[in-house]
Parts: sequence; structure tokens; C-alpha cells
Amino acid sequence: MSRDEQIQAMRELREGLMHRLEELYRQAFDQIGEAPLREGAVARLTQLLLRSRDGAITPLQEEIEQPLITHAPETRDPA
Repeated sequence: MSRDEQIQAMRELREGLMHRLEELYRQAFDQIGEAPLREGAVARLTQLLLRSRDGAITPLQEEIEQPLITHAPETRDPA
């Protein structure tokens, strides 16, 4: 497998994981909304879930958005 193919495969895996996590969190939010909880409990649980989601998905997203550096930048001779 070439380097470009490996990079593409990793990107596809990360994107797939992100989609699966998004669906899981959507289901969890639906569960919270249907649970017989008081407003304060729902708010606290929702906040925890939002923090969890951010911690799980943001690193995957940041990795996808990082530019790929394929070679060292050119250096100029100060002379």
C-alpha cells in the first residue's frame, strides 16, 4: 500500500469513527430527552454528554483538518 493510500485509508477510518460517534451521541441525547428526569438533572447530564462528545470527536476532526507536510520547507541561504 502506497503512502497516499495509507493516508486516505486513515482518513476514511477517522471519518467513519466520527460518524459512528455522532450517531451514538444522538441516540444518547434522545434517551436523555425521553428520561423521566427533572430539568436540572437533564441539564447536568446533557452538559456532561456534550463535554464527552467534544473530547471524543474533536481530536479526530483536528487530525483530518491538519495539512499534510510531505517535505521540509525550503531554506534560503542568507549570503
